Amino acid sequence: MNYSVIIPVYNGEKTIPLLVDEIQSFFSSTTHSYEIIFIYDNGQDNSWNTIIELKEKLPTLIKAIKLTRNYGQHNAIICGFEHAVGKYFITIDEDLQHSPKDIQLLINRQKETNSDIVYGSYNELNHNKFRNITSSIIRIVLSNAIEGLHPNYSAFRLLKKGVAMESTKMRNSYTFLDGYLSWITTNVSDIEVSHQKRLIGESGYTVKKLYTHLANILFTFSSFPIKLLTYLSVIIFTITAIYSSYLIVLKFLDINFIKGFPTLIIVTSFGISLILLGLSIIGEYLFRINLKTTKRPNYIVDKIHA
Repeated sequence: MNYSVIIPVYNGEKTIPLLVDEIQSFFSSTTHSYEIIFIYDNGQDNSWNTIIELKEKLPTLIKAIKLTRNYGQHNAIICGFEHAVGKYFITIDEDLQHSPKDIQLLINRQKETNSDIVYGSYNELNHNKFRNITSSIIRIVLSNAIEGLHPNYSAFRLLKKGVAMESTKMRNSYTFLDGYLSWITTNVSDIEVSHQKRLIGESGYTVKKLYTHLANILFTFSSFPIKLLTYLSVIIFTITAIYSSYLIVLKFLDINFIKGFPTLIIVTSFGISLILLGLSIIGEYLFRINLKTTKRPNYIVDKIHA
């Protein structure tokens, strides 16, 4: 088997039949052997029954996996990795915004560079205006906060099987597949691909979900929040030290203050600064402990139709 196409499904009842047609159309023009793996992540529509209908029509081509509840897109993809048999894995979204025709671009790029991972990058995003802005902000923040994270990471990827399988061994309080991959290899490239407008349905990402997604990644994969707090505490400590020195000098010059004012300001300022510094130090330890102690499974499988 050359390629395993892995598709996490949430609300894809109307799109996945069309996606399968496009995948078949692409591979029929090549000599590549392939399989399609659907991982149903317990959405709010009739996607699972649609997947089973496709499985009955194409029994040797499609694998159908149902999770016990919603575990998130990245955990669903990792589940797909563990059930795939291809030499290379291709991850693609269910919503038709990734074009299966562009799989050839990923394949060509991988052959040219022998990359462990090839990302499909977008010159222009075709989400709605809000999602375009938030996606760009999140990408900039994470690319700067997580060491080794490819700046053009995306959900449209081609991976060598060995690299993908290493990610299945990782356990954290929150799963961010591209964060895992950034720890595994730096042999990563990208190629520009098209990004289609969503023709059916709406994105499931809300402001709350995007914020939660960003916060979970930062606190699990990056020490940026802790370092930011440390820098702020040092800045505040420096400012209060200078201001305290200024008050002491004025006191020696017999400048009249309200009784107890200089002492109150100095004690309060230094106290707040030291508390922030202490929290940041404790946070450094908690950050490292968090990375090592969480052992809950990424997902639990309910049903498999292989």
